[in-house]
Amino acid sequence: MNIEDFDFELPEELIAQTPLENRANSRLMVLNRKEESIDHRNFYHILDYFNEGDCLVLNNTKVLPARLFGHKEDTGGKVEVLLLNQQEGDEWEVLVKPAKKVKEGTRIVFGDGLLSAECIGLKEHGGRVIRFEYNGIFLEVLDQLGEMPLPPYIKEQLDDRDRYQTVYAEEVGSAAAPTAGLHFTEELLDQIKQKGVKIAYITLHVGLGTFRPVQVDNIEEHDMHSEFYQMSEDTASLLNDVKNSGNKIYAVGTTSVRTLETIARDESGQFKAKSGWTDIFIYPPYQFRAIDAMITNFHLPKSTLIMLVSAFANKEFILEAYYKAVEERYRFFSFGDAMLIL
Repeated sequence: MNIEDFDFELPEELIAQTPLENRANSRLMVLNRKEESIDHRNFYHILDYFNEGDCLVLNNTKVLPARLFGHKEDTGGKVEVLLLNQQEGDEWEVLVKPAKKVKEGTRIVFGDGLLSAECIGLKEHGGRVIRFEYNGIFLEVLDQLGEMPLPPYIKEQLDDRDRYQTVYAEEVGSAAAPTAGLHFTEELLDQIKQKGVKIAYITLHVGLGTFRPVQVDNIEEHDMHSEFYQMSEDTASLLNDVKNSGNKIYAVGTTSVRTLETIARDESGQFKAKSGWTDIFIYPPYQFRAIDAMITNFHLPKSTLIMLVSAFANKEFILEAYYKAVEERYRFFSFGDAMLIL
């Protein structure tokens, strides 16, 4: 399948730059796969689509303030560092800019020496492995010096960091937010629970691949990024009970989908407490084993995310919905509106 099959024209003014004050007031496009129908609602109407006994799966990863600005110790040249994932101890895989100026042995200083680092290894695509040096607790130092790693199409930092966190964020480790979950408020989650819907939490720490475009014509040749995931015994048991009782599993976001499908693929359609790294790449055609419905945002043209959604709902139907979203002036990407696919 060719990358051009997943292209569409997106007016720049539809890229949402700021979050809505009330998350649940986002618009919601509802796609019915069986009827191939499209409906337009507000996100708080999502309550109407759950039945008692269904399960809503949320990714409880928490975004690190993972963007650091420092300078080279020897020359004073400015360096930007984006944390991707922790390797071992104080060693991290990172992206650096300008990459060609940071070689093995380069030392970088942040915050007047509150934090320093040495490059100890080189990776592809501008990646580096660096070892941090500091006094105290690393996450506290990072919280003091770091900025939230907003996507490149968002031009300004947020006054309130929590606007780029879900209300249920708990497990620290992401380089980006699982943005489909940003629409949920604590009040809306309480209403969902009161309806008899079960809530399950999984963890997938979102990595750089969220921002990385597909750069091959044949999508089967794309090298998918790996991300760390984790599912607890309680969550696995709950999901198996829901599945075996004939109720539906609603996955919030492509990160939840990738985690659930990774485990269900490896466990013959069942769920099991597991942790590890997944590089699952879902694109048409694909047989889904884990989920019955998906809640997601509107994604970049030619991205792995729109490919995943197209695999779930039929590529032609998804592109029809995207053209309708542009026509109806839906907000796109991280702070945009949402789509429910049934």
